[in-house]
Amino acid sequence: MRRSVLNSVVLSFLLLSYAIGAPDSKPVETIPLDQIHAGMRGVAYTVFQGTTPEAMDVEVLGVLKNANGPKGDVILVRLGGTKAEYTGVVAGMSGSPVYLDGKLAGALAFRIGEFSKEPIAGVTPIGEMLEINAMDRSPAFSALPAKVSPETASKTSGPGTSTGLQHDYANYLKPIETPLVFNGFSEEAMQLFASQFAAAGIVPVMGVGSASGAKQPEPLEPGSAVSAILVRGDMDIAATCTVTYMDAQHLLACGHPLLQFGQIDLPMTKAQVVATLASPLNAFKIINTTESVGAFVQDRHTGIMGEFGKKPDMIPVTLNIQGGPTPKQFHYEVLNNAHLSPLAMMATVFNALHGVNEYGEDTTYRMNGRISVVGYPDVTVRNMFAAADGGQPAAVLAALSVGDRFGRIYDNPYNIPDVRGVQLDFQIVRDRRWARLESAHTDLTEARPGDEIIIETALRPYRGEAVVRQIPIHIPTSTSKGPLHILVSDGDTLDRIRHGAPLFGRKLDLASTIALLNKQHTNDRVYVSLLEADPEVMVADKVMPALPLSIMNVMDGMRGTQEMQVLGESSVNETATAPLDYVVSGAQVLTITIK
Repeated sequence: MRRSVLNSVVLSFLLLSYAIGAPDSKPVETIPLDQIHAGMRGVAYTVFQGTTPEAMDVEVLGVLKNANGPKGDVILVRLGGTKAEYTGVVAGMSGSPVYLDGKLAGALAFRIGEFSKEPIAGVTPIGEMLEINAMDRSPAFSALPAKVSPETASKTSGPGTSTGLQHDYANYLKPIETPLVFNGFSEEAMQLFASQFAAAGIVPVMGVGSASGAKQPEPLEPGSAVSAILVRGDMDIAATCTVTYMDAQHLLACGHPLLQFGQIDLPMTKAQVVATLASPLNAFKIINTTESVGAFVQDRHTGIMGEFGKKPDMIPVTLNIQGGPTPKQFHYEVLNNAHLSPLAMMATVFNALHGVNEYGEDTTYRMNGRISVVGYPDVTVRNMFAAADGGQPAAVLAALSVGDRFGRIYDNPYNIPDVRGVQLDFQIVRDRRWARLESAHTDLTEARPGDEIIIETALRPYRGEAVVRQIPIHIPTSTSKGPLHILVSDGDTLDRIRHGAPLFGRKLDLASTIALLNKQHTNDRVYVSLLEADPEVMVADKVMPALPLSIMNVMDGMRGTQEMQVLGESSVNETATAPLDYVVSGAQVLTITIK
């Protein structure tokens, strides 16, 4: 009893020091792992409701050696107290500081099994978390968390270890969930992109709570809830855990990785716990994120680190939808991250299009927009999207198109893109404006250089009458004698044939990537391309057509370089119809002889 009172007094002093955040406040005293043993008792702090951390009793059961990777030991504890015994180990509790003998031992970070009848948790030792502060000035790296196999567990938890526990317990050790909560997202949007978020290491959860951005006068302290923001504005994606350690400039939280991306740049906000939902299967905290206090800068194996006062680098997005009873506009920001920004853009674009009354299976979208990258021309975003027979909905196609452009901008080994903003304008057409290229022909079988020929095409719209277009094209005077192929196609097919399949399989620098993106053909036209047998070479985004054989032999020996692609035919001319107000699909090849 006296020890518990003493611990409370010491902790009150420490929490007050951190709440004030005085630069000259003394660092908290920590306890080394080799001094921790079974039977020790202490206290942990977390927020069950509101913003004030509440105490939980802690009893050390032992130390699991190498349970969290090589030399990654975990302290196994049993939580006590009325609330902890009622709720169990709760998602959002990770990072809760654990004190033994008034000294900081580590952070709650792991749960044992599921449907547990006791609140047993694993603690990441504070010594391993404090390494993150030193690493903040080191080059980023990506260490993979090790998983404990039955063989490893039997070797590392033998009679000589300090645990005295059953070996099988280590097999059920897993991080306490820090689910990313999606507010303002439809269930369809969650289901559509859940597998892609899961592949990125994210557990998506439908929003319970909100991101208000409101002022929160209560200061952060060890045990407070803190949130990392991936998307904020008219749609929100946030992950919440608990503060473990603070000094005047930084805090440590979670006790395990969020995504383990290494160096990150995510908004860091205070959070208010509306309620803690007790459930044997999925207990979690219902959170409102509040005012921003800085940015998370490190996401490592043993926790995440935030820096107070740092302004995060987010990408502002404006999305307009017109064509309904009233125009709709969405403003939000997404994180600037090569792995998740494309995925976040896809999810938010689909969610915005799907979450309005104008959405329907037969809806067609005309999209115009731009992606602004500092130091480079804007990336133009223009296309039409309509569902094909048995294909994906138009809103999904539009989202995938935007995500693909983001992915190409980030996916280069030479430049770090500084994306400053995204503007997307969608015009809704309440009709399925899709058409298949049904036929293409010309009455000529022979022609001469300098001639003009007419290609007649027939498009079959969805549930509509055929649309016939005549497309004149000029044969250049430099065209070689012999067979000449005429490709009649949609824009996507032309891009795949002319630039390789997949379209951007090569790794280009950012300038070439943006130039190539801006050369993409739109999908609302029929294109006619003249292809002769002489090969051509693409170097980055530049084309070298109709190369002489001597030069081609030299270039062919350089085929292995990523910046160069050798194509079997040269494009000698290209033309297209005016915009047809249909999403065109299909391709045909005609052949004539040049005399």
